[in-house]
Amino acid sequence: MSLRITVTALAATLALTTACTNKKVNNPLAKVDSKQPDKVLFDRGMDAMKHNHFDIARLDMQTLINTYPDSEFIARAKLSLADSWYAEGGTAALAQAEQEYEDFETFFPNMPEAAEAQVKIANIHYQQMEKPDRDFTHAVRAEQEYRKVILQYPDNQKMVSEARKRLLQVQEVIAEREFRIGRFYSMKESYPAAIARLQSLVDRYPLYSKADETLYLLGQSYEGEIAMLKKMDGVERQQMERMHRVNEAQLKNDELARERLATDFASKAAEAYSKIITRYPAMNRADDARVRLTALHQPIPRPTKAALALNKAEEAGRGEQTMLSRVMSGFNRHADASPAAKIGEPTLTDPTPMSATGMMQRANRVAMGSKGNDSLSVQTIKGALPENEPAPRSDTPASDANATPAQPDPNELKPNASAADPSSTVAAAPDPNELKPEARSDQPAPAPAQVNEILQGDGSSATAGQDASSNAASQQLADDKDLASSKHKKKKGLRKIIPGS
Repeated sequence: MSLRITVTALAATLALTTACTNKKVNNPLAKVDSKQPDKVLFDRGMDAMKHNHFDIARLDMQTLINTYPDSEFIARAKLSLADSWYAEGGTAALAQAEQEYEDFETFFPNMPEAAEAQVKIANIHYQQMEKPDRDFTHAVRAEQEYRKVILQYPDNQKMVSEARKRLLQVQEVIAEREFRIGRFYSMKESYPAAIARLQSLVDRYPLYSKADETLYLLGQSYEGEIAMLKKMDGVERQQMERMHRVNEAQLKNDELARERLATDFASKAAEAYSKIITRYPAMNRADDARVRLTALHQPIPRPTKAALALNKAEEAGRGEQTMLSRVMSGFNRHADASPAAKIGEPTLTDPTPMSATGMMQRANRVAMGSKGNDSLSVQTIKGALPENEPAPRSDTPASDANATPAQPDPNELKPNASAADPSSTVAAAPDPNELKPEARSDQPAPAPAQVNEILQGDGSSATAGQDASSNAASQQLADDKDLASSKHKKKKGLRKIIPGS
């Protein structure tokens, strides 16, 4: 009786195994009617792969490659050999599949399947990508491989579309990791490191789902630096008084340096807050950014309707974890990429990242009065030059360096003074009928009172006299009604039950 049960169970298991076929495996040459031995080997290998007999499939494909090196099916056999490792799965099998796909690209770079092989190499690392707080090696490799698909095979629209979608998801995971590191540094009051991480994140991944939070934390880090400067000012004076060696001149110089730094940090914080309003006006931190700009006595820009519509579309396309996925995420090592953007282009080239050392070097230059650039500053000694006069140039005669410049003759024709030339102290009155050239990047920023009227959606400024007829639709400023309507969002998932989640 027991023997009969055992035989029946084995028969059922065999039938179930035979019935379980891999529906993802399709024979690309199934419609080719040929009785040639190489075609027979290929069909047999594909049939074995369809029934998950990967060892047999690889044996048939390798036999075809070795026995018929001139076969017309050699490229397909090479790709199917890699597919067998890819379908088998597992760390070792996926590593072998990656090597086989790379060999296929090397031997058949001009075939349409080369793009497919490159996508599968990227998918191998995508499948092994872990959460943002764990090893990010596979995430970085996946980003590199998906970029190769877009850059090397731009004509293969199907593969490029898949790579673009996956690349946005991978960059969301990498950006989340960078954001958590920057937030950690900010909480530990290591502001230079936090600023370097957050600024690099904003420059590299503008489509990150927490871009507004990143910019707000960047502004808070700059404000934290200002608070530390004020604290250091009082501590240094107390130490000198305690030592009975108060050097008023040294204290005054230090206070002046800290004042320069505080002014620079305040402008950087205002720049971060302004970018939230102009680039991400539909996100949650827009109102908080306006509050901080008011506290810093900085002008509040107004976004354009085009920027508001774009940001609304980006937010509407983002997904959200379901309640079940949130619960199961604690048992899953894979990253959640549901908040990734669905529209927009992923970053294909990385900008130069900011480092904490570079940030400190720039701060030292600002404190010395060099305005944050690499040029050496010229310190003016009080009384050596009249107030508000430019520093002497190297090509100016020594005898005339301190002389008061003569008043210009109003009837004399003068060449256009360069904005970068510090020796030109008097500028001719502009002719209202003269055609003005396009604004240069090195021109000074407009007056704060005009920001709401001339600040564009990307944060760049334009003169009030420019003809706005060509870009009237894209540069039209959003009104209060549009901004108010962008704040009403439906809560999804757990937020219906837990508003603060």
